[in-house]
Amino acid sequence: MNNCFDVEYGGRKRRVEAALGASLHNVLTRVKSHPQTYPEIDLAYSSTDPLLNPVILKLPANGLRLRFDGPDQRLRLIEVLDFSRGSLVYKNQDVLKGGKSTEGTATLQGPNFRHVYNRLFGPSYPGEYIPPTDPKSQYGTYVLSYPGVSFSFPLQHSAWSDSCDFVALLSSSAALPATSLAIFQGSSWPEARSKLFTQQPQYPRSSAVISKNRDAFADEIEMIHILGAGKLEAERRNNPPAQIILGETTPQDLIAEFGPPDAIYRKHDRRISIHRATGSGGTGDALRLSPSPGTGMEIPDTDHSSNNSVTDDSDEEVSPNSISDPTSLPAECFFNYFHHGFDAFISHPTTPGPAFPTSEITESSSQPSLPQLTVTKIILHGNVPGSYPFNRHRRSRWTIHLDESGDGLTSESPFDDISKRLREVWKDSNASPEEQRVMQRPMVLNRGWGDSPESSVEFLGGWEETTSRGPRTGPDGHDGGLGNTELFGFPGLLFEVLKNGAVSCLTVY
Repeated sequence: MNNCFDVEYGGRKRRVEAALGASLHNVLTRVKSHPQTYPEIDLAYSSTDPLLNPVILKLPANGLRLRFDGPDQRLRLIEVLDFSRGSLVYKNQDVLKGGKSTEGTATLQGPNFRHVYNRLFGPSYPGEYIPPTDPKSQYGTYVLSYPGVSFSFPLQHSAWSDSCDFVALLSSSAALPATSLAIFQGSSWPEARSKLFTQQPQYPRSSAVISKNRDAFADEIEMIHILGAGKLEAERRNNPPAQIILGETTPQDLIAEFGPPDAIYRKHDRRISIHRATGSGGTGDALRLSPSPGTGMEIPDTDHSSNNSVTDDSDEEVSPNSISDPTSLPAECFFNYFHHGFDAFISHPTTPGPAFPTSEITESSSQPSLPQLTVTKIILHGNVPGSYPFNRHRRSRWTIHLDESGDGLTSESPFDDISKRLREVWKDSNASPEEQRVMQRPMVLNRGWGDSPESSVEFLGGWEETTSRGPRTGPDGHDGGLGNTELFGFPGLLFEVLKNGAVSCLTVY
């Protein structure tokens, strides 16, 4: 059902590219690339629980509404709410044939039951009748379902009976043409709605993959497993997991597993290098975020990671030809994987963060080899609605495996829960109660000023639309607030957290 509908707007036919299972990033990017076809975009989400509740993309000028689940941000439901906004075609058959204009208006009603039954989809099992919620209303709703698609017909409540022949009833004057159409994954709407936002999507996150050779695209990442000691595992849709070992995985290894990056950037700006943990007695020691047993906490200071809305003179885009010639890569650069939801920092090998004390993962005993460039940091983007970098990456989901029980912290966990667990894990490694207090003290990032550390810090983002102090606006020139987020550091991990407790970005180093 996903790719079988064509919609004609303004005399131009355009195939509906938003297949079920597509990521919010993929769909929103496509919609925004056609402003004449989709002139209005309305995104609705929960400001308090943006990662748990559905995200709704409304296209009022097109009569469409798209619903995405919150945790994975994948398209679960496509609804046509206004049939007058475009000519809908299914397998070269006009869905609206037989539609009527409402008396006194130019609004085109949807298809009638006879057209759906005789011309489009044929016989169906009985549907579901929903009585009117308003006692004064004369019409309820009869939902007629086919595999993957359903129609809603207004039906006179007085005409309804459980013993009625639904075909005869919907063919009579008691039923009006359909007011909406829904596209979903499932054999019927009653069966699908109970697991609409939780079942495994049938199709991939990128619509382009559906109709093309799978070998032409890198396999999509389902989950990043953070094992500790600089070891990560990328769980993939169709292929075995891919391993990333900080300080050992090379740029060529990265490309072999995940394809070429969407962009490569290097950056010279080090305006917040004062905040690096430099050991005892220095300014950096006083300002460091948290202790890092075994390695020393370092605040990353060389990011581009595509989060900046404005590129300053310190940012340089590297030629894609550098990918095939590793000797031409700069000593420090970022591989930006927008469609995978992460960035990789490429530099000379450094010692990664320590293993979790509760884990059986062992730390590498090999010393870094300076001549060869490797991946030294992985930046996982949450794509949280309302944050400053929203829709620059698709959402990356992750799990932190603190021990072998499998009960780890996830990208959907509130940061209060994450912080509590990590502080418990590292409590025996703190040298003093002061270090324990420091671990709970965040650094604040301001995304509202163009000359702030936002343009050089490794975690960028966190402009929230609403806060406890009132509404904010995004980076559109309206000063609704500073848009601050907070950085919390733990050994080998750095979290950027929004005011609502959602993790906007996680760096593993």
